[in-house]
Amino acid sequence: MVEFFKSDTLYYIFHQVLRFHYQRTHMLLDDIGLYPGQPGLLFALSVKDGQSQKDLANKLNIKPATITVMLNRMEKSNLVERHPDPEDQRVSRVYITKQGKEVCNELRKVMKIIDSECFKNFTEEEKVILRRLLMQMRDNLSEACDKKSEI
Repeated sequence: MVEFFKSDTLYYIFHQVLRFHYQRTHMLLDDIGLYPGQPGLLFALSVKDGQSQKDLANKLNIKPATITVMLNRMEKSNLVERHPDPEDQRVSRVYITKQGKEVCNELRKVMKIIDSECFKNFTEEEKVILRRLLMQMRDNLSEACDKKSEI
């Protein structure tokens, strides 16, 4: 296992990239008052407002209990509002507020900053190649996740 954590291995470098990306993203999210997980929810609502909590949980691949906690926090920050569905009172619909839309616009700026920082000094050709390689990694890992654990 030690060979994976040598500083010149692909595994180690990839791990560092993920760590720095995570760290930088959270630094910038902190500046606009967002917590991890909230950007995806704001983007989902900016595309289609008034989704049910259940639909959002499925779309974002998170547990219903987790989305409830997230929405409670976001309501306190006046980013979203929940209202009962007029046709089915058991369903709660989530709406982005005016302030949520403003934060979403700031979030788009944050994502552009991260994108430019990540890919600074890359040619268009290098970005195309990297995209293809990352898609292959994603597909490999997705396939592995569908299999039963072999350990």
